[in-house]
Amino acid sequence: MSGCSDRIVPLAVKIVVSGGLGVGKTTFIRAVSEIEPLGTEAAMTQVSVGVDSLDGVESKTTTTVALDFGRITLDPSIALYLFGTPGQARFSFLWDDLMEGALGTVVLADTRRIEESFSAVDHFEARGVPFVLAVNRFDGAERYGTEKVRDALRLGDTVPVLECDARDRGSVRDVLGTLMDRVIGVRADSRTTALAR
Repeated sequence: MSGCSDRIVPLAVKIVVSGGLGVGKTTFIRAVSEIEPLGTEAAMTQVSVGVDSLDGVESKTTTTVALDFGRITLDPSIALYLFGTPGQARFSFLWDDLMEGALGTVVLADTRRIEESFSAVDHFEARGVPFVLAVNRFDGAERYGTEKVRDALRLGDTVPVLECDARDRGSVRDVLGTLMDRVIGVRADSRTTALAR
């Protein structure tokens, strides 16, 4: 009976995983989730022809139409609940709904289609949401240094930019750890600013 009171209940933290179509959001969540991830993948149909650009990801046959969901316990005190957004700009109206209550965002990028990252970066910058940019390493894609990617997306120095492999659990955990450091840093700066007033 005494063991029950010693059990640590982890703090639940909501995190959003976003980015353009085909950048690896579903793969990212599946790689790290300790529960069976929820996905809303649907077959891409003729309706998306001429609306959703598949340049660079021509072999893509499915897409997230609502959200992906998974969970990972970073340590006994923190459980991250991951919500993946649909990638098409036409579904960006869902991004604000998914962001409600979230502490931060991982924006995934694909250097083969870097222009697909602008809408997600602009969206979260405009809302003042702490985020990190994770460049997903796709097989056969040309590699660019993180500073080149930062310059291409016109990101400020305070936004962490790092490489990752969305298929690799350890790599995904590293990205999430960097995001949590960013969230903690932003919150500490806000408190310091508030106390100085």
